[in-house]
Amino acid sequence: MNYESPVSHMEQTAGMTDIDEERVAARRKRIVIATIVAAILLLGILGFFLTRGDDEAATGDAAAAADAQAPVVTVVAPGSKTVVRSINATGTIGARFDTPISVVGEGGRVTQVYVDAGDWVKQGQVLASVDRSVQNQQAEGLRAQISVAESSLNLAQAQLNRALQLVDRGFISQADVDRLTAEKERAQAQLRVARASFNEAQQRNARLSIVAPTSGYILERTVQPGQTVTQGSGALFRMAAGGQMEMQALLSEDNLAQISVGESAQVTPVGTTQTLNGQIWQVAPTIDPQTRQGIARIALSYDRALRPGGFANATIRSGAISAPVLPESAVQSDTKGNFVYIVGPGNKVERRGVEVGAVTDEGLTIASGLSGRELVVVYAGGFLNPGEVVQPRRQKGIARQTATDSEPASTSAGAE
Repeated sequence: MNYESPVSHMEQTAGMTDIDEERVAARRKRIVIATIVAAILLLGILGFFLTRGDDEAATGDAAAAADAQAPVVTVVAPGSKTVVRSINATGTIGARFDTPISVVGEGGRVTQVYVDAGDWVKQGQVLASVDRSVQNQQAEGLRAQISVAESSLNLAQAQLNRALQLVDRGFISQADVDRLTAEKERAQAQLRVARASFNEAQQRNARLSIVAPTSGYILERTVQPGQTVTQGSGALFRMAAGGQMEMQALLSEDNLAQISVGESAQVTPVGTTQTLNGQIWQVAPTIDPQTRQGIARIALSYDRALRPGGFANATIRSGAISAPVLPESAVQSDTKGNFVYIVGPGNKVERRGVEVGAVTDEGLTIASGLSGRELVVVYAGGFLNPGEVVQPRRQKGIARQTATDSEPASTSAGAE
């Protein structure tokens, strides 16, 4: 009995030692596993970040390569300028008051023509004469009738005077006095008729002379000496009253609505380089239904460069507007109308429809479609497509259009 207990105690002690060792081993195993798992997780995290960094670097390199391959375009922010609005038009030159001159009397054979086309005449000046030999004889006969009527009046007056002296003495009755008074009055009336007939004949003869109704410039002559003319012969002369000329400018409905009487215009006759100053004196109240155009009449002073019937170009000044101005190279056109390309966010090209206004020395006025703050592509717009990525270079000024004037532009649309 005494020997069994120590043995059992030793065995118990040995058994407890094995259990502790197992626990320790199990603990160590768990620690090792946890360490391995932590290492694996750490390696996974490191691999993720390393892979992400490589992807970002690759993406950045690709973007940089794409930007490097994007075309470089010159852009400009046009802003807004005060532009004198001008309207260009074509038309014909003519007399402001084209006055036809024809026969006003009974007519006859033309004996002499005193003026020709291109002559200046004064009011009442004789332009041509018609044969009046027969009319002169008629006038002389009427003049003789005046003498006869005067003699009859003198005789009737003398008889009446004698009758008045004798009526008081009773040699002549009052009835005779009344008869003689009536004879005198009839003689006076006959004299007035004779004088009126003679004056009429003189006026008729005077109308055989074709005279200028007002001062002016003879544009056309269609009569020759020896020609027989009547009131149905038409105009023998055409005259520009006062020498005043005009241009009849043809304008569209839109342009006609933008002008008014009194606005200035510059007219250049075709075939000359001379520019004449004029002023609109009449705007047509109607529009031709066929051509959809109206006429603006521009008054001009006489100048030798103005030839009635010829063509001319006119520039009409019709006030000032504030609008963006772009060079012609920036504005494109197709079946949809006029448009420009602007650089939007991300340096992407966008199409913008515009309405072109007046043409100035600096470029085209943009009546609508732009605020002036956009970045507009100045050159090579015909080679771009909407959505295409470009490298914008800011142009310093519209008037300076050389490559040396370009500088990097902001990538945001509308940036100044």
